[in-house]
Amino acid sequence: MEWREFAEAMAQLARQLLAQESVQGTLDEIAASAVRLVDGCDAAGILAVRKGRAVTLSACGELVEASDRLQGELAEGPCFDLAARADGVNGERVFRIPDITEPQPSWPRFAAAARELGIGSMTGVLLYTHDADFGALNLYSRRPGAFGKDIETAGWLLASHAAVALADARTIDQLEEAMETRHAIGEAMGILMERHKLTEDDAFNVLRRISQQHNIKLRDVAQRVRSDRAKKA
Repeated sequence: MEWREFAEAMAQLARQLLAQESVQGTLDEIAASAVRLVDGCDAAGILAVRKGRAVTLSACGELVEASDRLQGELAEGPCFDLAARADGVNGERVFRIPDITEPQPSWPRFAAAARELGIGSMTGVLLYTHDADFGALNLYSRRPGAFGKDIETAGWLLASHAAVALADARTIDQLEEAMETRHAIGEAMGILMERHKLTEDDAFNVLRRISQQHNIKLRDVAQRVRSDRAKKA
């Protein structure tokens, strides 16, 4: 790997990641960048484990979803373990399988099935933002021996850039969601005030009471009020 060229690519990637308009856009750019920038990488994806279930957050290449689905079904595999455990795999936040055709005692069922998928070697790095694990960035190659020790360093650099961009993207998404929520609640309050001749405080209390009684988010209650008006219009 030519590190000077890789460093220049990392600088450009930082700008590309921060230019994304959503968390999903950031995730997709991270996966695509891994395939584009890491020598020997044929596919890359981001896997999360939520309540024991494998969730593919992003996939670049057909191997990714097949591998994620397999690991989820078996509840076994390097990516699954890395994403599921706070301390990663065996206390490490990175894994590397140089040759999956060799015995893999930690994941025997997955390794056997992965060979059938055409996977030759794999590596992965845990993604985390603000000390919270987000998922695992996983790289795949169809040939054994594609990922050497230097690829771990490349993976760490890529994951570090990704973590910063993810933190920024999630903040933007949270702000946009908060703004949308305020708008929905405000419009619903206006509907109730007009329909039932309520004050602003009374209209808000009606929404809040429904939310508490039915254990529904205030935003969802507001959306139902808006949808009901649209149906009657």
